[in-house]
Amino acid sequence: MAGKKSTDDPLAPITLAVGQEELLQDRVVRQTVAAARAVDADTDVRDLAPGELQPGTLAELTSPSLFAERKVVVVRQAQDLSADTVKDVKKYCAAPAEEITLLLLHAGGPKGKGLLDAARKAGAREVPCAKLTKPADRLAFVRNEFRTAGRSATPNACQALVDALGSDLRELASACSQLAADVDGTIDEAVVARYYTGRAEASSFAVADHAVEGNTAGALEALRWSLSTGVAPVLISSALAQGVRAIGKLASAPSGMRPADLARELGMPPWKIDRVRRQLRGWSADGVAVAIRAVAEADGAVKGGGSDPAYALEKAVVTIAGAARSRR
Repeated sequence: MAGKKSTDDPLAPITLAVGQEELLQDRVVRQTVAAARAVDADTDVRDLAPGELQPGTLAELTSPSLFAERKVVVVRQAQDLSADTVKDVKKYCAAPAEEITLLLLHAGGPKGKGLLDAARKAGAREVPCAKLTKPADRLAFVRNEFRTAGRSATPNACQALVDALGSDLRELASACSQLAADVDGTIDEAVVARYYTGRAEASSFAVADHAVEGNTAGALEALRWSLSTGVAPVLISSALAQGVRAIGKLASAPSGMRPADLARELGMPPWKIDRVRRQLRGWSADGVAVAIRAVAEADGAVKGGGSDPAYALEKAVVTIAGAARSRR
């Protein structure tokens, strides 16, 4: 039986990559192959779809070689293997071969659960590859991408990137890679806006900016466009919350402070201080309170508390834009 392996050991005899996020599964494959070839540059890699792994195929692939070569056998969509092939894999898991890494990519869930249980019982290394459905998880993903690249990115920059690009991890990973390669120094919100302004204009940023500026028609148009192009309602709600919070922070800040000092005090880049200061002109204290309540109601509605997220966002946008004119 295979011994229990750390999740940090890419050369464990058996590895499970469990979840439906293809980017994360592909990374597990690349990591495993790279680790094997670092030990043996001639490592033989077999990457198999479920239909290619027939009864007897695994035994053939893992049989001893005259040259004792290292192998990595990748089985994709392992939950779709036939019953007879699953028996072969279970048998192999109970007594894995030397110098061979079996990598099972499994979607998780009840289908093919017996195979998962057998691999886990055999002490397989397991790497989670679940879809990142929560905005906070995608934000953590972006932060980790920059950290892995050895780059520093501000929290606002990470949030701006998630808001601009949405839920596609491949796009987020590609954007992080591009920014890390192209930009010197700390990556901030201004950099993200410069690179992805075209996307941001049709995203939650534009909705929030129009709303806090009191532009009801522009905010509603941006909202409908964003929703029609697939921007998640929760991202729009988050952007509205950020916009209103920024107004509230600046409204309560001591007057007469320089933008650089305010930036340090409020945790915003100086360029954003200037923009929020312009947006603040129509706001009153009562208006800020009204907008905060509207954001809270919309946030609850888009996170399952309401039956129509689009309507909840429209209502919030109209309320916030009206509040932005409360001093006019």
